[in-house]
Amino acid sequence: MLFELPESSGTFSERVQKMVDDIVKKGAEGLMLHRADSLYHSGRSDDLLKLKPWQDAEATVIEILPGKGKFSGMMGALVVKDKRGHIFRIGSGFSDNERRNPPQPGSVITYKFTGTSKKGLPRFASFLRMYQQN
Repeated sequence: MLFELPESSGTFSERVQKMVDDIVKKGAEGLMLHRADSLYHSGRSDDLLKLKPWQDAEATVIEILPGKGKFSGMMGALVVKDKRGHIFRIGSGFSDNERRNPPQPGSVITYKFTGTSKKGLPRFASFLRMYQQN
């Protein structure tokens, strides 16, 4: 679907966010934004941007799993437990420094995710930061 961003009050970012919120309420996963003057080319590009809403939550680190391949000698993933008791792995969102010095078992992290599975597990969980208590 091709469309122009509707004219309304607010910044460009606010207007796009409203459009994402509206489309998600109708059952879509998000929006794909394509630069109008770009030509197709294979591979990744800044000409196509995926916008999907995400949520964040906290979980306690249970175990550190070793990395493989390019992460050999570093952390590969964390096994965590959320407040509802679900246990799952988080292996993305970490910098190389965070992989060399991972959050230790017992520490609390904040992660982002895009909804939950039928079993209540977070979908596409990714590390955001160490938990910051307000």
